Amino acid sequence: MTSKLYITRKAISRTLGSTAMALAAFSSAAAPVLAQGANTPLNIPANPTMFGTNDPNVRRATAIINGEIVTGTDVEQRLALIVSANGGKIDAEEKERLRMQVLRNLIDETLQIQEAKAADVPADDAQVDATYERVATQNFGQSPEAMEKYLARIGSSATSLKRQIRGELAWQNLLRRNVQPFVNISEGEVQEAIQRLQASKGTEEYRIGEIFLSANDENKAQVFANAEKIVEQLKQGGSFVAYARQYSEASTASVGGDLGWIRLAQLPSELGAAAGTMAPGQLAGPVEIRGGFSILYLIDKRQVLTADPRDALLSLKQISIEFPKGTTSDVATKRAAEFAATVKAIKGCGDAEAQANKIGATVVANDQIKARDLPGALQETLLNLPVGQTTPPFGSIEEGVRVLMLCGRDDPQVTSGPNFDEMMAQMEDDRVNKRAQTYLRDLRRDAVIEYN
Repeated sequence: MTSKLYITRKAISRTLGSTAMALAAFSSAAAPVLAQGANTPLNIPANPTMFGTNDPNVRRATAIINGEIVTGTDVEQRLALIVSANGGKIDAEEKERLRMQVLRNLIDETLQIQEAKAADVPADDAQVDATYERVATQNFGQSPEAMEKYLARIGSSATSLKRQIRGELAWQNLLRRNVQPFVNISEGEVQEAIQRLQASKGTEEYRIGEIFLSANDENKAQVFANAEKIVEQLKQGGSFVAYARQYSEASTASVGGDLGWIRLAQLPSELGAAAGTMAPGQLAGPVEIRGGFSILYLIDKRQVLTADPRDALLSLKQISIEFPKGTTSDVATKRAAEFAATVKAIKGCGDAEAQANKIGATVVANDQIKARDLPGALQETLLNLPVGQTTPPFGSIEEGVRVLMLCGRDDPQVTSGPNFDEMMAQMEDDRVNKRAQTYLRDLRRDAVIEYN
């Protein structure tokens, strides 16, 4: 068994129930296979003969973990959250695979809750309720009561979400007690890391999301087909983070597949070659690598310790018109041409409102827009635009036509990188995460699990 070696920083506070670690393909040679964490070889022949049959279509939907039951209702309610996050765009076959992954996640979650309770550091009800309320208000903009109704409407429940929160908080409590106190980073290690960062100034870094699916010679074709289906779902608007949490077999599944900021040299050569041709927001894959296939999503890229123009704060005015319902294409085209001519005649931002009033256009101002938060095409246009000028008109009959006028820009300052304390915190997070993965692996190994 091998694990991914190029994992970067992952904060404990984002840890959820992790998926299984990546499985490598068995070698065709008759060499013994070492059990992870053990020193004795497993006696596995190169060409095993199976006694009896195993029907892959027979799937068990519930489990008893150390005497605690995970029911079919638990699985379905958690599954409903994922389906909703993906806009309901999941076919029956994919939903069945997702259902089994949810069960594995619930098993991990149960083990984490049980271990925290045994160590006398469980997540208490007050912690859970406070986090649930924060999720409702910050993530969904709703009150806890409205959130509960929403969850019921999509086939889930507040109980299901609170159980997930309880598992996360319990695991955090456990890591703070049993792992963090024993992680030590020396001053020399931190200084060396800072020196390496300074030496790499100006080189490109990539923030990449990955979904890794393990495969061997026997199931390679099926795994590749599954990966292609996932890519298709993502292209249709599926959430990469949600798919990574449920499908990826890398240790980054718990943080939505986010590898953090890395250089291409840190990736396997196949992935590095693919990522080097990508623009932010693009997907690549499935890419075959040792042990399986990877699907990549380029979240962002930057140059180390170099000011990124996309971090500039823009002062913008949006000038827009809308078309009444039922407007024909010819009428809309004529109105849009009139709008474009008027906009072209505007003499700077101070003249925008007066000119807009002549044609019944609306002006909205915002002077705190970060360039990188805009769509890619608009980023490039606005960063090359003189102050007082506008973008070409864009929009549709349904959404109306608009332009953005640049009224000012505050360019970003060059940063000196993380200071000593920040670098130490990053290194501690990374080391804690690695030990947390080993901790969870040991809990799985020692658990008594019955499938129903």
